[in-house]
Amino acid sequence: MAIRGAIKGPIRGGAARWIIVAMVFVAVMLNYVDRQILALLKPTLEAQFQWSDQDYANMGTAFQIATAFAFLGTGWFLDRVGLRLGFALGVLIWSLAGMAHAFATSVPAFFAARIVLGIAESVGTPAAVKSAATYFNHKDRQIALGIGNTAPNIGAIVTPLFIPALAVAFGWQAAFLLAGGLGVVWVVVWFAIRIKPVALDAVAPAPVPWLSVLRSRETAAIAIAKVLSDQVWFFMLLWLPDLFHRLFGLPQGTLGLPVALVYVLAACGALTGGFLPSRLMAMGWSVNRARKTAMLGYALLVLPVVFVQSVSSPWSAAFLLGLVLFAHQGFSTNVFGVTTDITPARSVGSRIGIAAFCGNLCSIGMIQFQAYALAHGWGYAPALTICAGSYLAALLAIHLLIPVIVPIDESERGDGMVAAH
Repeated sequence: MAIRGAIKGPIRGGAARWIIVAMVFVAVMLNYVDRQILALLKPTLEAQFQWSDQDYANMGTAFQIATAFAFLGTGWFLDRVGLRLGFALGVLIWSLAGMAHAFATSVPAFFAARIVLGIAESVGTPAAVKSAATYFNHKDRQIALGIGNTAPNIGAIVTPLFIPALAVAFGWQAAFLLAGGLGVVWVVVWFAIRIKPVALDAVAPAPVPWLSVLRSRETAAIAIAKVLSDQVWFFMLLWLPDLFHRLFGLPQGTLGLPVALVYVLAACGALTGGFLPSRLMAMGWSVNRARKTAMLGYALLVLPVVFVQSVSSPWSAAFLLGLVLFAHQGFSTNVFGVTTDITPARSVGSRIGIAAFCGNLCSIGMIQFQAYALAHGWGYAPALTICAGSYLAALLAIHLLIPVIVPIDESERGDGMVAAH
């Protein structure tokens, strides 16, 4: 690591690249902290500002839609202005938007803050994938993606442990201000670090053939995989506590531990998603065989989720649901890995941004379907059945549209080493 004023010039690759992984991890974790605070403080805020449940639901919908449509532009934005500046602007804006919640005094003000937060936070996913493509070759990149992909789960575990206590001790405004303030500190550190990239073309601003990326079979494959897998992720994020409450009668005060177990298993899945294909490649397997074998294994792990409603213990259900998110994170890490395998680093942000837009927007359908299912007395069985088959369908789409995953030549990424990030 090189900090301005301490060491002149950038650090040369090697172990120093893992500083980038740490920075991405912290940024994505803060991303999830910022978006979760409102949900954790809902009882306090709705009592103070007289929100209705519909007001709260509309805020959540506005955030999801804003994030989804922003993905269409943020990936291109990162590719166009460069990773160094683009990632920093995204984190800075979402941190300031998070802090703005502390000064909101009405429902429209919270709406505005949520929309800006959603737009800016869409930078997180393409920036994380682009960072891996920029600083790592395809053998090491998967491990970097796996570590980075644990960040949302750590955020989902850590936030409920600290934010409510912080709000009680110092007021609800302090929770928003502290989380946002940490993001501003992150931006300062990000600009202080200078590490040599593997891919020269990903660092500097560059024109991106966005329409060509949009029309490609490879983008269609990644987008379909994101739609089918993300619908499970967002379904779980929103409905998991209600599922435990309805199936096992758990009150709000006791929901935390089984839900935490689910996300601990999800974090482990992200780590294995990075390690497993890398290990298989080290054994001499081709990238195509290693990726698709790993993804098949994760897809099969999801199948037992259909038995959740048959178990009598919430801990058994937590294990089965945790297995789903374990598999989801492992599968998702490999979807990101495939994207970086087949995409020049200069345009990887655009491709993953388009796919993330599709995944986020289409997930709204799954969320609304579950509300419809509950209203009509269907329970959770239909949604869990959809979850069980989603990953096999996603892998089939990838295999049909990308029959053989062939990593682009590293020279296409840019062999030059420059003092930038």
